[in-house]
Amino acid sequence: MHTAHTYAQQHCDRFIEELCAFLRIPSVGTAPAYRQSTLQAAQFLKECFVKAGADQVRCIQTKGYPLVYAEKRVGEHLPTVLVYGHYDVQPADPYDLWDAPPFEPCLRDGKIYARGASDDKGQVYMHVKALEAMVATRALPCNLKFLIEGEEEDGSASLMNFLAQPENQRLLQCDVVLISDTALISLDQPSVTVGLRGISYAEVEVVGPARDLHSGAYGGIVQNPIHALSHMIDALHDAQGRITIPGFYNDVQPISEQEKHETAQEVFDQEAQRRALDIPAWYGESGYNLTERLGWRPSLDVNGIWGGYTAEGSKTVLPSRAFAKVSMRLVPNQQAKHVARAFSKYLCDLAPTGVRVRVRMLHEGENAVVVPSDMVGLRAACKAFEQVWHKTPSLTRCGGSIPVVSRFSQCLQRDIVLMGFALNSDNVHAPNEHFHVASFHKGLETVLCFYEQLAKQHSTSNLV
Repeated sequence: MHTAHTYAQQHCDRFIEELCAFLRIPSVGTAPAYRQSTLQAAQFLKECFVKAGADQVRCIQTKGYPLVYAEKRVGEHLPTVLVYGHYDVQPADPYDLWDAPPFEPCLRDGKIYARGASDDKGQVYMHVKALEAMVATRALPCNLKFLIEGEEEDGSASLMNFLAQPENQRLLQCDVVLISDTALISLDQPSVTVGLRGISYAEVEVVGPARDLHSGAYGGIVQNPIHALSHMIDALHDAQGRITIPGFYNDVQPISEQEKHETAQEVFDQEAQRRALDIPAWYGESGYNLTERLGWRPSLDVNGIWGGYTAEGSKTVLPSRAFAKVSMRLVPNQQAKHVARAFSKYLCDLAPTGVRVRVRMLHEGENAVVVPSDMVGLRAACKAFEQVWHKTPSLTRCGGSIPVVSRFSQCLQRDIVLMGFALNSDNVHAPNEHFHVASFHKGLETVLCFYEQLAKQHSTSNLV
């Protein structure tokens, strides 16, 4: 007799081939040049859900990219899980640092190399195939809803608007929201994410003279916007790695002694990771270990900086403008909108004489999320990991952000399970992004076990 688990094992090679077809679609949602291919990815996913056996499948049109919605109901008395993910991917630049073309998936050393392999197409497709395996073997123990968007890498604006409508909240009613867009500690040590940092993202423009100037004729008497911007960026941190924005830490809660003890127990091979990154030393806020800096303390990073002449050869120019993109990762209690306003004011205050500053919030932000440790969904996730990995998963806080998670929590008032299967070494957002084939297969197995465990716990617990 076939079970969903044996079905998944027997069809594992086909699943990987189909995933590669998904990865060949360059769905870079943030780049207008890739609009048609991003729409193609949505259609591809819609067809995959139909083939997997979903009863209702449709693309919900928005002002941006469509939301792919699918549903499979098997019983009113059973729990309902809403699975969220995204089909858009980060830009692949710089292309010259890839070992193979980013949208031509390459399998080597047990890994699939391609943009989006880990974030988030590989993890989304895992859920599609879990649905197929359960439908094919008539072993689906829960009602399932899927909502896969195409703007996660750009702030999820269309999904945020969608969630604000009461009729859409009714459509998405569920007992648990399940998201696979986070990472494991390692292939040997599973983990469940119980916290995400929030985010606020800005573009800074420093404006000097009305046009580019000859650096010989004007150098030394006109403020150079690149110099000004460099000084302003340098002033955003002090010598101890603390962020200098006035009031930035006002709402940051101190880490308790119990929490410090818990972070010290987390499995993290710091030296191996440092060598893999080829950096001489770790960096960060003084007085905190690496785990605390990543999941428990806020951070600020310059994600890009440009201005003046950067092409080959020389051009002696004093530029009229300089730009930077800056992201801030926030922790519980910090309010993204308050931080955004404080950042904008501080940048203007830092501006030296001779330039003007414009701050445009590309993503005003979402607040951090912490998952309650006693919820039924989390217990089901931990038991699922124990079944498949034969180890108790660690409970970790992730340094990254998934903007829609806090909105799901607010609008649906349901527990969130962050059960991801990527690794921090997967080069997410970087050249040579990859996803371990073992992560895909063991992740699929774990998802199947999660549904089984949730159904068992639902029979003895009141999820809603």
